[in-house]
Amino acid sequence: MSLIKQLWITVLVILLLPLGGSLAVGLTALRHYTEQEIQVKNIDNVNALALSMSQLDKDSVIIELLMAAQFDTGHYQLIELHAPDGELLARREADDPVDNVPGWFVELVRFDVPPSQAVIQNGWQQYGTLTLQSQHSFAYQSLWHGAIRLVAWFGLAALIGLLLASWIVRTIRKPLKAVIAQARDIGARRFTTSPEPQTRELRQVVRAMNQLSDSVRQMLHSESEKLDKLRRRLQQDKATGALGRDAFMTQLTTHLESEDERASGCLVLVRLNRLTDVNQRLGRAPTNKLLKSLSQSLHRVARSQGGGIVGRLNGGDFALLIPGCEDDGSLAKALSAELKALRVGESGASLELLSAFCHYAPRDTISTLMAGLDGALAAAETQGDLGQQWVESQRSDLLYTNRADWRCALERAIAQGPRLASFPVVDARGSLLHHESPCSLYLEEEWRAAGTFMPWVSRLELTTSLDLAVAKAAIDTISHDQAPLGITLSPASIRDADFLTRLTGLFKAHPEQARLLWLELPKSAALREPERFRLLCSVLEPLGCRIGLEQVGSEFSRLAELQGSGLSFLKFDRSLVQGIETSPEQQTVLLGMATLCRSLGVLTIAEGVANDIERQTIFDLGLDGVTGPGVRL
Repeated sequence: MSLIKQLWITVLVILLLPLGGSLAVGLTALRHYTEQEIQVKNIDNVNALALSMSQLDKDSVIIELLMAAQFDTGHYQLIELHAPDGELLARREADDPVDNVPGWFVELVRFDVPPSQAVIQNGWQQYGTLTLQSQHSFAYQSLWHGAIRLVAWFGLAALIGLLLASWIVRTIRKPLKAVIAQARDIGARRFTTSPEPQTRELRQVVRAMNQLSDSVRQMLHSESEKLDKLRRRLQQDKATGALGRDAFMTQLTTHLESEDERASGCLVLVRLNRLTDVNQRLGRAPTNKLLKSLSQSLHRVARSQGGGIVGRLNGGDFALLIPGCEDDGSLAKALSAELKALRVGESGASLELLSAFCHYAPRDTISTLMAGLDGALAAAETQGDLGQQWVESQRSDLLYTNRADWRCALERAIAQGPRLASFPVVDARGSLLHHESPCSLYLEEEWRAAGTFMPWVSRLELTTSLDLAVAKAAIDTISHDQAPLGITLSPASIRDADFLTRLTGLFKAHPEQARLLWLELPKSAALREPERFRLLCSVLEPLGCRIGLEQVGSEFSRLAELQGSGLSFLKFDRSLVQGIETSPEQQTVLLGMATLCRSLGVLTIAEGVANDIERQTIFDLGLDGVTGPGVRL
């Protein structure tokens, strides 16, 4: 039995015992008072009648007429006159019906009032004995009405008491619910905190659980900071903070092979020309400072374009990867401004900061892209110290040349419906966790991967329409295959309240299918807008959906900000997975990340697994699932 039920039973017993006892005592006292009143009436009336008869002539007719007159006016049940020897001289008797009073009440309070007697004198001699018994019906009615009033007052008092008790229980139940919810969260390894209630006992419990949650949060933050630091040491260039060549090339490969909006964008190669001469002229420390400033400038350009990746390829060569970039002029202008400011601010006009730009698409290869950029850099060198050059090539991924054509084609393709691919995500036993299902649209007589059209979908603000169409297609696929399926939501969609309402309505209309859905968002979307992500989790998690993040690698320490939000799984980026079998330090990073996630009840999945050796190593480190080109059911 719950504590609240026990509390209500206690309250009811506390109310009923005194009220019930008071009612019983009140009725008993009222009954005794009524009996006494009836007995006094009988005595008074019989004495008065006997006195009147004693003063009259003892004519039997007169005596009987006086008895009849008294009987008819006094509500009597019995009046009789007996001679001294017991002979009955006169008698008047009537029925005593009890109207408008329940029979059970009459039986409950049955009066026990004996008839009253008085002696009639004839001079100095006894004429007879008069016996009188009043009717009880009026007394029962009076007692019944008194009992009703008493019950009504007690009922009103009980109602007021129950209302007061309800308020007290509610004030206890509210913090108690919060305590229960927090305890369940901790049981589910979501270490949330809640405000301390006014009730002292509950306040002590909540304070202890809040301290536990704070301790776990601090531990998580500390450990994730250590792992992030180790990851940066493995992947980043020590002098500049940019990714090293291998890590950057892994990211570029991941983008080119992806099935989402990352598959197309812009790639930039920036070169600090004649680095050896600069080093000899400035010295090693100032040169390293200059290279770090160049890296920071490229990071600012990446942030101005909505996010990107900066890598140091060698010496003075840096690369900038901007996925989804279609605005050539904006990127070139932003980079030019940063390089110009760096050239003026750091070392004067003698620096040569050259840059080359190209677009990349899903079918491109790294060797082709880098060869084109090297040629463009050579051309940029002839343009001066801040020369810029785009790779002169025909873009094979450019399906349409203007916004109107793109909008018309995309709206038609979305209305027709996307097609979902299927890439398995399996656990250590080889069992299916879910299918990854990137979408494609039918454009120009061919199904096109998301990397081809997603930049334009975002630019034309069609992401919510596409995501809703993908969700509907996922529901249909699950209905047909009865297998769990994962889809990716765009960052713009979680900012749209109408989209969330429509998506919730769709899932509520298909509850069985919704429970087999795995919803993914890019890590950056959740970290930029954690409150929006928490809202998404709070709305969709009760429907059975699993919500997770993909592309997790950098900024792992910031995931502590999402602790307790309802996060179900994380997919680690390929840069953490590639070559895992030969890198003990990389294994340490992944093992630590998996251990932290497991302590919080979050599933961990590795992306981009290329072969069975990587797969086995990942499972040996304790991850829950794998996906990639080397994974098959």
